[in-house]
Amino acid sequence: MGGFATAEPDLAGTVEKRFGAYTHHVLATLRKDGSPRTSGLEVRFLNGELWLGMMPDSLKALDLRRDPRFALQANPGEGTGMGGGDVRISGRAIEVDDVETKAGYVEEVEPPEPFHLFRTELTEVVRTYVEDDKYLVVQVWKPGEPLRTIKRT
Repeated sequence: MGGFATAEPDLAGTVEKRFGAYTHHVLATLRKDGSPRTSGLEVRFLNGELWLGMMPDSLKALDLRRDPRFALQANPGEGTGMGGGDVRISGRAIEVDDVETKAGYVEEVEPPEPFHLFRTELTEVVRTYVEDDKYLVVQVWKPGEPLRTIKRT
């Protein structure tokens, strides 16, 4: 999350906690024809960065190799509580081939090998939640811009 975590540490902490609450989330990638593909995915936050690990030659990995744009939706969990709110991240996923970086990931995560590893560059983070059972609050962060907060009744 790099620049995001530095620019908005409180929101970054909420986002990381929200993704950490559940193992599986929903990743959207783009197919060859440009149509969306959604897939389940486990994500990891390590050293302030969001990492995406995938099975060899999985369709989502091949999609990202062709077009690095992605969207990631945090698992809402059971019921309608959505503690921490609804969190969505968009950005670019860049495949990592560096042996040392992959070895560090393996040491921390112990994924099945072989695997694809992608680091992320975030282009947007959106958190939506209800405040005081009255307001719908939407927080939007984009690189180089101040955090926008929109409240609706």
